[in-house]
Amino acid sequence: MGSNRLGSSGRLQVNKTAPGRRVWLRWLPAVAAPAVIAAGALAGSLPAGASDPLPAKTPAQVLELAASHQVQALSGTVEQSADLGLPELPAAGKPSTPASPGSVASVIELLSGKHSARVFLDGKDNARVQVMDQLAERDVVRHGSDVWFYSSKDNTAAHLALPAHDPAQPKDHQGAGGVHTPAEVAQQFLSKVDHTTAVSVGPDVSVAGRAAYNLLIEPRSDATLVGKVAIAVDGRNGLPLSVQVTARGADKPAFSSGFTSLSLAVPDQSVFAFTPPPGSTVKELPVQDKSRERPDGSHQDAMHKGAKGQVSVTGTGWETVVGTVHGNASAAESVLKDPLLSQAAVAVPGGRLLSTALVNVLVTDDGRIFAGMVPPERLQSAAAAQ
Repeated sequence: MGSNRLGSSGRLQVNKTAPGRRVWLRWLPAVAAPAVIAAGALAGSLPAGASDPLPAKTPAQVLELAASHQVQALSGTVEQSADLGLPELPAAGKPSTPASPGSVASVIELLSGKHSARVFLDGKDNARVQVMDQLAERDVVRHGSDVWFYSSKDNTAAHLALPAHDPAQPKDHQGAGGVHTPAEVAQQFLSKVDHTTAVSVGPDVSVAGRAAYNLLIEPRSDATLVGKVAIAVDGRNGLPLSVQVTARGADKPAFSSGFTSLSLAVPDQSVFAFTPPPGSTVKELPVQDKSRERPDGSHQDAMHKGAKGQVSVTGTGWETVVGTVHGNASAAESVLKDPLLSQAAVAVPGGRLLSTALVNVLVTDDGRIFAGMVPPERLQSAAAAQ
């Protein structure tokens, strides 16, 4: 790791981001990535305190424990909820079926209310998540290079074939249609830990019956909406068990996600086999053309473009803004026509703004999209700089 020291407050001051930190690629639209990162951090109150104290560890040691965990197989139930300040949508405005997988609307849909999901993981290429909707179920299943999305509400399925030997292909199960476990969500925030972040360890907590260290991360920057992130790190193996994100100035989490039950046994392989049910409508999804260059936290504070100049990144760490370089008015219009988004987006100079407690998304009049865990003026500045 990079050199660390404890400040006068007893909190860890990280002078350099640890080398070799993993770059987490996503198979969702790049402009939705900040929202996905926040969406992964989902709901509830702090876990109950652990009954048996764990061996004392410094913040640096807990960071190392979380970074070095080797858990590759598990099954369990994840409870997630979000209170972002999005407006309540009337029943008539809600879609009759879940939003299409990977869309911005599907992200926003998961940013509202409470959700429960069964999660099964085995290695880097096998994952299944069953999200329980009211009187229905939707599944995301990855088995090797095949990814399936299924909704029981209307008996529809969609298939995505990930390209073989593609350097941009996800190297982990996070690629399964944007499915995130608490560990993956935690990594997004852990990757931002540097000299702009205060890190401390609170009292032990218990999550899904497992004793965990309570790692507290607080951005020192005023240019982010994030006030504090609490990550429960398994005291035995370092697996992040829950994540809670509190907005700056708030007294309770806006997002939290955590296991309510957990087994570290390898799931039965039949869990990852999926065949569309009889009578279902099946759609083949094209592989989206992604920029090969993704932000890993090491860029300087400047504009960076992907291989085809489609994605820009301004700022670093907590102040990162991801945007599209070229406008697409028709795509932006289709996004704003979605009932989940049109009521939440408000007119601002130069475009329309979707504002939440932790994430802001700006759609400019010329069809560009900018997103980040930053105040609206940061997005407007990024748009004006292009």
